[in-house]
Amino acid sequence: MDTPMGQPAMAAPQEVRVNFTTSSPDLQLPEDRSSLLVVPTDLKRYGLSRILNSSSMLDTPAPIPFDFLVNGEFLRTSLQEYLAANGLNAEETLNIQYVRSLIPPVHQASFEHDDWISAVDILSATSRPGRWSGNKLALNQDRIASASYDGLLRVWDPSGKCMARSSVGGHAASAKAVKFLSSTQIASSGLDRTVRIWKYAETDDGLQATLKPSLELYGHKASVDALDAHGPTGRVLSASADGAIGLWSTSKSAAPAAPASLLPGAGGSEAKKRKLSGTSTAPQRGALSMMPVHNTPATAVCFDPADASVAYSASQDHTIRTLDLTTSRVENIITTAHPLLALTPLQRNPGTASSSVLLAAATAARHITLVDPRVSATSTSVLTLRGHRNMVSSLAAGPDNDYSLVSGAYDGTCRIWDLRSVRAGTKSEGGGSVSESVYVIERESLKSGKQRRTAGEVPGRGVKVFGVAWDKTFGIVSGGEDKMVQINRGQDLFATS
Repeated sequence: MDTPMGQPAMAAPQEVRVNFTTSSPDLQLPEDRSSLLVVPTDLKRYGLSRILNSSSMLDTPAPIPFDFLVNGEFLRTSLQEYLAANGLNAEETLNIQYVRSLIPPVHQASFEHDDWISAVDILSATSRPGRWSGNKLALNQDRIASASYDGLLRVWDPSGKCMARSSVGGHAASAKAVKFLSSTQIASSGLDRTVRIWKYAETDDGLQATLKPSLELYGHKASVDALDAHGPTGRVLSASADGAIGLWSTSKSAAPAAPASLLPGAGGSEAKKRKLSGTSTAPQRGALSMMPVHNTPATAVCFDPADASVAYSASQDHTIRTLDLTTSRVENIITTAHPLLALTPLQRNPGTASSSVLLAAATAARHITLVDPRVSATSTSVLTLRGHRNMVSSLAAGPDNDYSLVSGAYDGTCRIWDLRSVRAGTKSEGGGSVSESVYVIERESLKSGKQRRTAGEVPGRGVKVFGVAWDKTFGIVSGGEDKMVQINRGQDLFATS
């Protein structure tokens, strides 16, 4: 068609050869149809989906929305923009994997507390504590543990029934962390500077339960804000505002005596000691090791997922430290650019010769940084996850694969990340490799009207997320400033490569 006089001719878009592939048997192209096509480079996800749904390709009775991965990275731009960003030209053949578009996790339930919720953990057949419990875990004994600013621990069933809560012998101030060690044992810590071990027991019919203190552990000199637990060895790690990392035994006979100077009412009369210790009769013990490795508050600690003699800690001093728990020595230090608030390990290629660990560290600068803790690593910083609008407070690795992660933040959201979806960072972002979240979970309390936002307020006011956990059985469980334990669940959240 002729171009009207005075108007420039529109340049035809470039074309590129693409080869469509899929790992889904029900989405394979018929044998008589070629997967190799030449398409315009201005196409984005919607245009590629239309081609695949057409009568010359899959010939679907109803359109199927697709997502596309190129070299393991989700396509979020046009093909032209992808080629330019990766230094490729239109003469290349792109291998594009197509998968059904993923459905965001939906809200399942919320359980209300009397006060803010600082931490959550999960017991199920698919969780680590559930697997550690073996045949001691009863059928359908799916439970959530929560720690609250009112100093209490609570254990919930999936329907929202509070099975048990701590009372006698509990924390004397806000409870800050909670972890299942097994179906019968729970660890907690709090602002009262203690780590506590609890015996959890249910009746045979699973309708009632009790939570009783079995051990009080003393050694820290400030709030104990984070824990990790390893059920098979009966060991617990703690991170404290005093800058120290503690290693504890859950066995009364294996734990050393508690430091007398740190016991309740130390230096006072016997009557004062009894008053401060409450009515608890649980034995009092000390740490197997107390490692003063940070010079500002230690905010997170975790066991290496493949070796319980190795741990990693994070701190407001900007560092991540690798600890040899056998010798209580620091083996490696990684210095980041910001104060760190949470830490979780991601085991890559587990069970193979190439198995390794990456550490995801949440920062006060609103992003998450992934680092390689190996001393031999040529580059420690691997990837930066950007999207939160306030400090990131908690992290949990995905249960189904080694490339997913969920984060909770003071902006009142949980964000889900696919670590395969990577782009080059802009100059303002400091370059490097950057990933953006694939889903955002907001607090249901905002939707119900219990919390209201006003223009110009700090993101997350009234709905900050303080704790998050992710399990295949339960889904994503989070808690925070809105006093609600919230459960979100989805199926097939991530496409498989």
